[in-house]
Amino acid sequence: MDAKHSHTAISTAGLLIALGIIYGDIGTSPLYVMSAVLKSARVPNLIEANLVLGAISCVLWTLTLQTTVKYVILTLNADNNGEGGIFSLYALVRRRGAWLSAVAIIGGAALLADGVITPPISVSSAIEGLRAVKPDIPTVPIVIGIIAGLFLLQSFGTQIVGKAFGPIMLLWFTMLGVLGVSWIVQNPIILKAINPYYAYELLAEYPGGFWLLGSVFLCTTGAEALYSDLGHCGKGNIRISWVFVKTTLILNYLGQGAWLLAHQGQMLDGRSPFYALMPQWFLLIGIGIATIAAIIASQALITGSFTLVAEAIRLNMWPKVRLNYPTDVKGQLYVPSMNRLLLLGCIGVVLYFQESTNMEAAYGLAITLTMLMTTILLTTWLHMKRVPMAAIVLFVLVYGAIEGSFLIANLIKFPHGGWVSLAIGSSLMAVMYVWLRAYYIKRRLTEFVKIEPYIEALKQLSNDESVSKYATHLVFMSSAERQSEIESKIIYSIFQKRPKRADIYWFVHVDTTDEPYTMEYKVTELAHDDVFRITFRLGFRVEQRINLYFRKVVEDLVRNKEVDITSRYESLSKQHVTGDFRFVVLEKFLSVENEFPMVEKLVMQAYFYIKQFIASEDKYFGLDTSSVKVEKVPLVITPVREVALKRIK
Repeated sequence: MDAKHSHTAISTAGLLIALGIIYGDIGTSPLYVMSAVLKSARVPNLIEANLVLGAISCVLWTLTLQTTVKYVILTLNADNNGEGGIFSLYALVRRRGAWLSAVAIIGGAALLADGVITPPISVSSAIEGLRAVKPDIPTVPIVIGIIAGLFLLQSFGTQIVGKAFGPIMLLWFTMLGVLGVSWIVQNPIILKAINPYYAYELLAEYPGGFWLLGSVFLCTTGAEALYSDLGHCGKGNIRISWVFVKTTLILNYLGQGAWLLAHQGQMLDGRSPFYALMPQWFLLIGIGIATIAAIIASQALITGSFTLVAEAIRLNMWPKVRLNYPTDVKGQLYVPSMNRLLLLGCIGVVLYFQESTNMEAAYGLAITLTMLMTTILLTTWLHMKRVPMAAIVLFVLVYGAIEGSFLIANLIKFPHGGWVSLAIGSSLMAVMYVWLRAYYIKRRLTEFVKIEPYIEALKQLSNDESVSKYATHLVFMSSAERQSEIESKIIYSIFQKRPKRADIYWFVHVDTTDEPYTMEYKVTELAHDDVFRITFRLGFRVEQRINLYFRKVVEDLVRNKEVDITSRYESLSKQHVTGDFRFVVLEKFLSVENEFPMVEKLVMQAYFYIKQFIASEDKYFGLDTSSVKVEKVPLVITPVREVALKRIK
C-alpha cells in the first residue's frame, strides 16, 4: 500500500524534482519549433499570418492531444510498480505474444537514437542566441565543449547537480511564461490560434501545409521521455507539474506567434522567434538560462538512455556491459560504454549538421516510431486490463491517425538528415535483435540434466583426498530455471575438464522478474552441508551485484546455523578461519562443428563478433575478479554427421 501510495503521492519536493528531470526535452522545444516551421514553409522564412496562426494552433492541440491526453492522462496509468518507459510497458505485456518483443526493440532503439540528437539540437539552439549579440561567433566549438563536459561529468553521478535542476527549470518555465505574456498583451489577436479551425486550415488549405507537421511534431518529442522518467517522481507529481509546464509553454508559443504577426510580410533572416521576445538588456541573461536549461534537457536524456540500456540488458536485448552506480540514489546509474557511444554520436551530429536548423531536419523521425510502438504496447495493455473494446478501438483510431500523420510528414525529412537518426536507430535495432535471438538460440541448445543422480558423486568427490582441493567453496553461475536441473556443461566442468574438489558446492541462478525492484532469494539444500542452490529473484532495474548478495545469503545461513563455512583444513579449522570462495562462470564460444540454418548462423556470428568487444559476464554480475575463473565451453549445434575420411595402409 505504501509503495503504491508513493507512486501517486504529491509533494513540493516531488514537484520540483519533476520540473528538473522530466521536462528538459519538451521544455526546451520553444527554442527551435517555430524556426523549423517557418524554414519548412512554401516560401522559407517568410512570415505569413495564416501560417503563423495555423502553426501555433497545431502546436497547442498537439500538446493537448499527444502529450496531455495520451501520455499524462492515459499512458502514466500503465506503470510497472511505479516505473515507466517502453521497456517497463513491454515487461507488463510481453506474455501476450512473442511478436511484442519486435515492437519493444523498434521503440527502444528509436528512443536511444533520439538521445544522440537531442543534446546537440538543444545546446546548439541555446548557444546560437549569442549571434544576436555577436553575429560571427563560431558556435560549433562552444557546443562541442559543453557536450563533452557534460558527458565527462556522468561518471561522478548527478546527485549534486540534480538538486539544482528543479529550481533552475522553475526559473526557465517562469521566464517562458512571462516572455510570452509580454507579447500576447501587445498583440492579443494571436489568441485566435486557440481555435482548432486554424490548424485544420493550415493542414487542408495552405500549400504543403500537411508536411509542416514534421516541424510541429518537435513540440512533443519529450513526451516519451516524460513517461520513461515516471519512476523518478511518480504520476501525481508529473500530472500536477504538467499543468504549470503546459501553461508556460502555451504562453510562450502564443507570445512567439504574437511577435511573428507583428512582423508579418518580413523575412525571418536567421532571427530566432524565441530570442526575439527578449528585451535587449535581458538577452545575455536569457541565453545563459536557456543554455543551462538545454544542458539539463540533455542530462535528462542521457540518464534516460542509461536506464533504457540497463532495462534492455535485463530483458536480454543488449550485451551485458558494465553498469556503475556512482551514488546511492535509487535508479541512478552510469553505463561507461553507452556514455562513450553517445558522446561520439553527439559530436558527430554537431560536426555533420553544424547548425541547429539543419539538425531539425533529422530530429523527430525516430521518436515518431517510438510513439507508434508505445501505442501498440498500450493497446495490448488496455486489452489486458479488460477496457471496453469500443474505447480501445477509439484510442487506436485517434492515435493511429495522429501518429501516422506525424510519421508520414516526418518522412520528408529523410533526405535532409532524417536518415542519420534512422541509421543510428537501425544499428541499435540490429544489435537488440541479434542479442535477443541469440539468447533464445543458446537457451534452446543448452542441455540440462537432472542434478539428483550427481549428488552422491559430488559428495564422494568432496571427500576424495586423492584429488587436490580446488576451493573450499566452489560457486557456479547456472542458467537452469528448474531447481532440480543443472547444465550438463557444469557437470562436465566439475568431473571431467579438471576434477574440481570442494568442501561445499554452490549453484547460483539469477531470475529477472517483470517487476522493477524485486529483491528476493531462495535457498535449497540439495545435500546436507555439501551442495546448495541459491535462486535470486531480481527486478529488471536492480543492480546485479551477485558477489555482495551471495555473501549476504551465506551470512544469513551461518547465523541460522544452516551451513558451516569454516575452512575444513585441519590447521585452519582450529583457528576458525573462513574457507575461500571461488566463482566459476562458463562462457560459450562458437564451435567450428555446427550446422546452423543460414539465419541462425548469421545471428550467432554477429553475436560472438560483438561479444569479443565486451567485458566477460563475471564483471556484469559484479563478481570479485580475484576469485573468479571464466571457463570457455563450446556451443555445439548438430555435430556434422558424416565425415568423408578414408583409411589407407
